[in-house]
Amino acid sequence: MDGLLSQEEINALFNATDDDTTEEKDNAAASAGNAEILSNEEKDAIGEISNISMGSSATTLAALVNQKVDISTPSVSVVNWEQLVNSYDKPCIFIQILYKEGLDGNNILILKENDVKVIADLMMGGDGTNTAGDLSDLHLSAISEAMNQMMGSASTSISSMIEAKVDITPPDATFIDMTNVEDAGKIASFLTKDFVKVSFKMTVGDLVDSELMQLYPVEFAHNLYRKFVGGDEPAPAAAPEPTPAASTPTQPQSAPQAAAAPNQNMAGMGMGMGMGQQPGMMPNQGMMGYGMGMMPQQMQMPQMGFAMPPQQEVNVAPAQFQPFMQVQSPLLQTENIDLLLDVPLEVSVELGRTSRTIREILDFAPGTVVELNRLAGEPIDVLVNGKYVAKGEVVVIGESFGIRITEVIK
Repeated sequence: MDGLLSQEEINALFNATDDDTTEEKDNAAASAGNAEILSNEEKDAIGEISNISMGSSATTLAALVNQKVDISTPSVSVVNWEQLVNSYDKPCIFIQILYKEGLDGNNILILKENDVKVIADLMMGGDGTNTAGDLSDLHLSAISEAMNQMMGSASTSISSMIEAKVDITPPDATFIDMTNVEDAGKIASFLTKDFVKVSFKMTVGDLVDSELMQLYPVEFAHNLYRKFVGGDEPAPAAAPEPTPAASTPTQPQSAPQAAAAPNQNMAGMGMGMGMGQQPGMMPNQGMMGYGMGMMPQQMQMPQMGFAMPPQQEVNVAPAQFQPFMQVQSPLLQTENIDLLLDVPLEVSVELGRTSRTIREILDFAPGTVVELNRLAGEPIDVLVNGKYVAKGEVVVIGESFGIRITEVIK
């Protein structure tokens, strides 16, 4: 019949041919289950973690580039290498970061080439417009340092969320043209199969309006979710303390003839001997009501034949204290200063100070003159263990420099 499969075709569907490789089967299974790799709850948790951690990273980057940095709410998805190549600009910069404590795995940050040039120029004291020319090792070094501090802040945020210390290795920045990558596994092994992509919109002042992406393995996402949920689980409620026997509520008074518990009978017998009983009460009720919710008419002392002892008068007067005497500690006495005379201290002399940008420092060469913030002939500072203690002037003693103290700072 037309439209029906033959027996050979049915057998082929149930039995894989010898030409099928294990890798092809795994890829087919991974593609079929792509929608179920990460649940909606896991995506929401990963997005929340990324939002908080990258928020602190934005603050760190803003301090480095002296510009306002905004990073939007992330979008979490599961993609493969082909989908990533088709959705991002080429070439770009891959910054790979490994976790060495708290979490087991690695992740990759991806930035566009022009964005890296702008950030590097801002970090070196420029205005962010010097982006001409090819990407150099200086750009990669600058962006690696920026990502190191950014991910360090992010790790601190993650540590507080999962209640465990998280530490990373220094980032490794690489210039990669994704269209020419034949084996993505050479970049990171997890890129050969489906992985998690977290994308952010990032703006740096008026200079950068781009997309920042974070990639990590699916298993890393599962592990991060488990730690996040485990850290948010409420602590088990403490077991209620056993109620003391004396706090046990008594039976309603509507049944005055109800039998009391054996221990209550013993208490009544031990405490009620020789005491009068109220008419209409059980013998054991003479003292059982006392201190345990008895009605006021049952607490009246004349009916119980019990008289309170007379209250004694107590003389109350303010406490008298001896005045405090100021006693000098033996360690502060001048004669004990001899114990400290042999302690060595480091004495240093500061000629002056100045500040320079990274660009200017990189231009240093033999013969470069650096101007300090001190005038010629002005006294120089003398520091003892880093503490400013005196002023002086430079002198020459033989073949060595020395300093003559001109003023001691109190």
